[in-house]
Amino acid sequence: MQTQVWASLMGVALGGGLSYLAQLTAGRQADRREGRRQAAELAEARRVERLELLREFVSLAQQAARIAEERDTAPDWDAAGTPEWFAAARSATDRLWVSERMIQVLFRPELHRRARAYADAVDHVLWREPAEASAEGPVWDYLQAPRIDFLEAARAEAGS
Repeated sequence: MQTQVWASLMGVALGGGLSYLAQLTAGRQADRREGRRQAAELAEARRVERLELLREFVSLAQQAARIAEERDTAPDWDAAGTPEWFAAARSATDRLWVSERMIQVLFRPELHRRARAYADAVDHVLWREPAEASAEGPVWDYLQAPRIDFLEAARAEAGS
């Protein structure tokens, strides 16, 4: 009888131990799955953030180039340089430079280098003098090479 009691106690202890190990293993696996899920969600959120930053940079560069084109195509260069135009140009430049700095923070140096070159080109056409504008040609022609370089680097970066 005493042997049966000990055997029962050993069975209960062994069963409890195995149950505990099974629960521990299942909990660890669930934690790992949850960690992988959270990592995937974080990676996706970062990807979306980076794409939104690229979209914003391209949009701001386009806006600044249009402001430059408005002045370049105005019948009277001096009349186009109104206080409103200057305020819009300064605002566009400031927002473009902030966006370019964020590219420096969130992307590889190669993409930032090309973003910087594109932003510099946009800044140049925005603030160039009439003689420079006539010598260098239309805004869009001047910006074509740096824009293409930036977009190719952005495409390569977004694909990685």
